[in-house]
Amino acid sequence: MANLRVGLIGLGMMGRHHARVLRELPGVDLIAVADAYGDPHGVAGQLPVLGSVEELISKGLDMAVAAVPTGMHEEVGLALAEAGVHTLVEKPIAASADAGRRLVEAFESRNLVGAVGHIERFNPALQSLRKRIEAGELGEVYQIATRRQGPFPSRIADVGVVKDLGTHDIDLTAWLAQSRFESIFAHVTTRSGRPHEDMVAATGQLENGVITNHLVNWLSPMKERLTIVTGEKGAFVADTVTADLTFFENGTVATEWESMAAFRGVSEGNMTRLAIAKPEPLRTEHEAFRDAVLGLRNDVVTMREGLDTLIVAEAVLESARSGQMVKVP
Repeated sequence: MANLRVGLIGLGMMGRHHARVLRELPGVDLIAVADAYGDPHGVAGQLPVLGSVEELISKGLDMAVAAVPTGMHEEVGLALAEAGVHTLVEKPIAASADAGRRLVEAFESRNLVGAVGHIERFNPALQSLRKRIEAGELGEVYQIATRRQGPFPSRIADVGVVKDLGTHDIDLTAWLAQSRFESIFAHVTTRSGRPHEDMVAATGQLENGVITNHLVNWLSPMKERLTIVTGEKGAFVADTVTADLTFFENGTVATEWESMAAFRGVSEGNMTRLAIAKPEPLRTEHEAFRDAVLGLRNDVVTMREGLDTLIVAEAVLESARSGQMVKVP
């Protein structure tokens, strides 16, 4: 069977990585690239740099990756859907929930694979964690807390930290718990002089009763990417920078320290750093997209799931504006 013909639009910071992985991926051929602003990282190779999505479509594509700025996701995605091209669009799905709904309708109505690049789902630590939660290794899940902090990325100009970084945590939390968000309460602040928020603290509850907590900012000099899932048997800590997964087990040895013995909670048990395979998340994401286009499996982040995540992100911003808890639509 002939390889799938794939095009890439957007050759910036993420686009260059997509180009590299697409060239390495079995079963696909990168046949065209496009970016109205040129090729700053020199990833086109022997391919001409096209100037628009229309030029890209004219090359005859089976599938495409859109790594353009968020404000362009709707325009580019709708054009690709109209042309019958299966598409992976970088997260968030769009700049607004209304735009996201139009993308969902465009792809679903044509029975096309529409995927959103929420790459954290494909991080090996989180993939292992989800399987372990499903297998009952944690028992009942009580809480999912995330911390995603670091310096400001120069690549971001059109959205704030909630819709950019924060959507990672919203998506992975709902995915790990296999439950949608029910409510959210949040505070944001803007300290860098840019028009959008650059720090958020949010707490929420999922429909299955799990409580959540999220700290996200672009104001920290250190980079931190942690997901902590606490349940009746202990806690898992996933570091998605290193793809390490650690299990902190509830203790079973009775304490002999009199002042602590009266505490009616858990005690420290064994700590185990789990050995897991660590494939590159972006490659795993592209393999899932390719296989979905081929009809072999369907574990991409669908556009409808991407829309759900964006709706929660907008609820976070609404809560911050109003100072009230917001029920997620």
